[in-house]
Amino acid sequence: MGRVSGRSCIVTGAAQGIGRAIGEALLDEGADVCFADINGDKVAQVAQGNAERAQRSGGKITHAAVNVTDRAQVRAMIDHTVSLFGKLDVQFNNAGVNKPMNFMDVTEENWKFIMDINGLGVLIGMQEAARQMIAQGSGGKIVNTASIASRQGFDNVAPYCASKWAVVSLTQSAARDLAKHDISVTGFAPGVVATEMWEEVDRDLLRIGASERPGQAMEEFSAEILRGRVAQPADITGTTTFLASRESDYMTGQIVMIDGGMTLV
Repeated sequence: MGRVSGRSCIVTGAAQGIGRAIGEALLDEGADVCFADINGDKVAQVAQGNAERAQRSGGKITHAAVNVTDRAQVRAMIDHTVSLFGKLDVQFNNAGVNKPMNFMDVTEENWKFIMDINGLGVLIGMQEAARQMIAQGSGGKIVNTASIASRQGFDNVAPYCASKWAVVSLTQSAARDLAKHDISVTGFAPGVVATEMWEEVDRDLLRIGASERPGQAMEEFSAEILRGRVAQPADITGTTTFLASRESDYMTGQIVMIDGGMTLV
């Protein structure tokens, strides 16, 4: 029996990268998982491609298209999951975006785009998950994706840094409020992870003149990692599965750094 066997989980931003890896690791440990993403077609393909994985582990799988800034869509995603799995035990608020701009060039549009998804999306996700868990009366777990940027500001991604600092604050606020309902709220902070999102960030930094050649940004960030390499999504999922499991029941309000020793706090 896996560490999360029988647990009903939702993972947003699950069409690729860390979100997809989180969902697949949960399936491997016996969970029922809803893969959710704004890209409905892509997340449907991911879910279909993991059908055999779910069958092997004894879990169930479904998918949902969701804009995490739209409360009605978030509620529909949760209702869909509960209708199939019978409950909601764990919600991963993982969906996030970044669009680098040099600090003096940051626009209101850039700020709002990033803060709406990374900040407001997490708030709505936590609220709606908590409402479901409170109605069930059996507690639950909410896990939010922060970042090394939640601990240190970087000049070319200021709105992203602000949004991830917001994730830390929201995690702590929710942990205080929801403890009385036996709902724990935690988060994790990845560093440099070899995903599609980092590839896009690298291209954007080149476009705005913050780097001179492809791959330079990742190389420079990697030089500060004590473990000597960038992370792969699989380096993250041991911790995320732990946060979804009963083994972390006494944790709440905490952000776990998973950055290879890049940021020591």
